[in-house]
Amino acid sequence: MKRYLQNRNNAAYDLFDAFNDILPPVFFDDQYTLRTNIKETNEGYELEVEMPGYKKDEIKVSLDDGYLTVSAKKENREEDNGKHYLRKEITESCQRSYYVGTELSQEQITAKYDNGMLVLTIPKAQPKNTQSHFIEIA
Repeated sequence: MKRYLQNRNNAAYDLFDAFNDILPPVFFDDQYTLRTNIKETNEGYELEVEMPGYKKDEIKVSLDDGYLTVSAKKENREEDNGKHYLRKEITESCQRSYYVGTELSQEQITAKYDNGMLVLTIPKAQPKNTQSHFIEIA
């Protein structure tokens, strides 16, 4: 809001601010990405994905070709009906993908959503048997 109230001749208003007026802030600012904490445990990994404002049924988690994708889309909610926004910066949808490898199956990953935090538990891939084998030369 400050940007719209300040004098356009102010030196603090530069070209970046001009682009920010035209394009949504998502192009310049990381505040709209899904912030994630990643922890390693003995059994696997735990991803804590910050998703405030979303309901459990608006969140989807999928595993495709080694990528775990978390996406969310807010449905038209009753509290938004009939309101006229002057500016709307809160995103209605978001998505982020994490590479977890191709050894995992969707059944191995668990998800829990509580109080705006999605917690995904991903088991570590079992090490493949890499024993050496000697081949006889005839």
